[in-house]
Amino acid sequence: MSSNNVLSHLTFTNRVAKRTQYEALEFSLTTRGVLVRNTSHAKPAEHEYLVTVHDGIPIACECPADDRYDGACKHRVGVAIRTPILQAVTDHSLAADGGIQFENETETYAEDSDSNQPADCDCDGLGGFPCWPCVRSGRRDLPEE
Repeated sequence: MSSNNVLSHLTFTNRVAKRTQYEALEFSLTTRGVLVRNTSHAKPAEHEYLVTVHDGIPIACECPADDRYDGACKHRVGVAIRTPILQAVTDHSLAADGGIQFENETETYAEDSDSNQPADCDCDGLGGFPCWPCVRSGRRDLPEE
């Protein structure tokens, strides 16, 4: 599912769209969804919320704004515009449902300095998350904790 397709399932304000793009959001997969941390804040640990994804759509967030306002919060939109994250959470869910055990609750994704970049690499701007062409080519791995 492309990010444009996912966005068509969400309603959000222009303010949310802008904040989603300029705030420093970090993403981690958990067994319950995508943990989104806003490192733009002085105390990022106090700005960390779980986004629930169902059928490839970020449907809920634990942040106060998602509950208080109409439309999706910046955390849900942040997940929606990052196709590799949506794919990873879908793959993670399918693997868990298919009987593959994950030893750790959280998988984080870090930058790799390897210069053998595939032509269709899309890692830039993904906040340290590897793009699927780089994962598939073996240039970057999903690290084990």
